[in-house]
Amino acid sequence: PVSGQTYTRKYDTRVLHALSGIAQSAHKFSNDIRLLQHMKEIEEPFEKNQIGSSAMAYKRNPMRSERMAALANFVMSDAMNPAMTASTQWFERTLDDSANRRMSVAEGFLATDGILDLYLNITDGLKVYPKVIEADLLRELPFMATENIMMDAVKAGGDRQELHEAIREHSMEAARQVKEFGRPNDLVDRIASDPRFGLTREQILESMEPSRFVGRAPEQTETFFREFVDPILDANKEALNMTAEISV
Repeated sequence: PVSGQTYTRKYDTRVLHALSGIAQSAHKFSNDIRLLQHMKEIEEPFEKNQIGSSAMAYKRNPMRSERMAALANFVMSDAMNPAMTASTQWFERTLDDSANRRMSVAEGFLATDGILDLYLNITDGLKVYPKVIEADLLRELPFMATENIMMDAVKAGGDRQELHEAIREHSMEAARQVKEFGRPNDLVDRIASDPRFGLTREQILESMEPSRFVGRAPEQTETFFREFVDPILDANKEALNMTAEISV
């Protein structure tokens, strides 16, 4: 509303903060992909002749996600530039803002463009390995199911306090076998062979049905897509055909 030669440099701050918000979300996404790829549950695109590591030929490093994180770090830190310019500007204008804003604003947009290209390329060719996810889940599920197992045993006539201590002992020993000796998780067999629980192995496995441990996640996901994601996609149908080629 009040300006002479120049607009207030706080406008640049607002613009760069918007780009920083994109970078923050992209960085979070890249971290999750890198962690899941480390666990071999998910894998970003990998070209036929792509080199995963200059030293270890067998590796399939998440280079796209790593590059996304690097660019996101730059954009987030770049948002400080216009803030410093706006806060130190003398009266209406001094020339010490020119070089900074010409670099920070332009490079912020260029880096964000690169981030979104990487985002598009990764999601377009993302691979998911359900069998690995299932194996990881089943390895931890016995520990997660101990409360349900204990309550089933209480319903069958067991003493809760006694069963709680028994589960604690069995859990600690099963975990020790896994961590110290690399053995499979045998918690189910330990509980099934303990007469204090009065449960068969089949009954315990029934209480470990994975769908009993996801809460409202399926409904929440469906609602999120139906009410938030699908309307955006419907309003931007031309963007669904966009692709991004990335050289790694």
